[in-house]
Amino acid sequence: MSTHDAIVVGGGLVGTAIAYGLVKQGLSTLLLDEGDVAHRASRGNFGLVWVQSKGLGAPHYQRWTRGSAEEWPALAQELAERTGLDTALHQPGGLHICLSEEEFEARANYMARLQREAGNLGLEYRMLRHAEVKEMMPGIGKAVVGASWTPYDGHASPLYLLRGLHAAFREAGGVYQPNAKVEDSTAAPGDFSVTAGGGTHRAPRLVLAAGLGNLELAPRFGLSAPVRPQRGEVLVTERTRTLLPMPTTTVRQTDEGSVMMGDSKEEAGYDSLTQTPGIMRGMARRAVLSFPWIAELNIVRAWSALRIMSPDGLPIYEQSARFPGAFTANCHSGVTLAGAHANRLAPMIAAGELPPEMAPFSARRFDDVRTAA
Repeated sequence: MSTHDAIVVGGGLVGTAIAYGLVKQGLSTLLLDEGDVAHRASRGNFGLVWVQSKGLGAPHYQRWTRGSAEEWPALAQELAERTGLDTALHQPGGLHICLSEEEFEARANYMARLQREAGNLGLEYRMLRHAEVKEMMPGIGKAVVGASWTPYDGHASPLYLLRGLHAAFREAGGVYQPNAKVEDSTAAPGDFSVTAGGGTHRAPRLVLAAGLGNLELAPRFGLSAPVRPQRGEVLVTERTRTLLPMPTTTVRQTDEGSVMMGDSKEEAGYDSLTQTPGIMRGMARRAVLSFPWIAELNIVRAWSALRIMSPDGLPIYEQSARFPGAFTANCHSGVTLAGAHANRLAPMIAAGELPPEMAPFSARRFDDVRTAA
């Protein structure tokens, strides 16, 4: 049996960011990773570090997302210094493109409400008409009526982020075990053992960050993780010269020059392999209406992947009341929230308590819904 200060179950973006943060807090940490047989959202992520579409009706989520975006530059620099890997972070602001007056009006109302709910935090944004968008994005199409813009948004490479977090975790002294699906476990307050990968491991702290796997794991430790899969599809073009100076909600250009198109939302169960021509056609059509020059590029890759969605789409963070020391972390924004997970959530877990401001993220918010059902 190996003994550690903390065990993190889940080697994707969420689990690895938390594990890295725990190691930085001085905790000997074991990271258990089921491996590529898992429904790994991290490898299909679109790569946005996004603020302007987060937290309507949930100011606590808006604050959490903004805080994470603020943590990102320091995290990217840390990872580069520790590992030599560039996560390709760029935060020039971002645009949400509107292709009709109805879309523009709806977006303006959305952003105005988001700003009101921000309260003392404030929210800087602008609603831009076609001419102003064209100044920012010279290649936009005539179909673009306008856009919303905020200065907080950006994008990064999900794959380099995942690789960087893993490398930094190990460099800082963390222990990584791949191909280690949880087979058995025991729980007592402040005392947890997990059998995985042919061995048994023990720690006073346990973090469940296994994505869709948390649905089955959480109840073992007195926790609830009512998550479901939601499929998204992505199209990728051949490389071209830099033509997009900033990302949009559905189109971004990578450091390597590829253009990515995404943002589909499908309730397709655990099917992460199927791709739907009609959905791909719709994504490509909207991208070409927004940026006509995309029509001249060849599509070279396409994939689908599964998001981790809670009933209201917001993250779930909670410590077990029955078995203190066991935590769960669930979200569909592993790139955006990497800064918060490494630099804000991990210190809370290391201290053994989630502060009151984290209470709205508890799965207990779904109790009334479950009771009614």
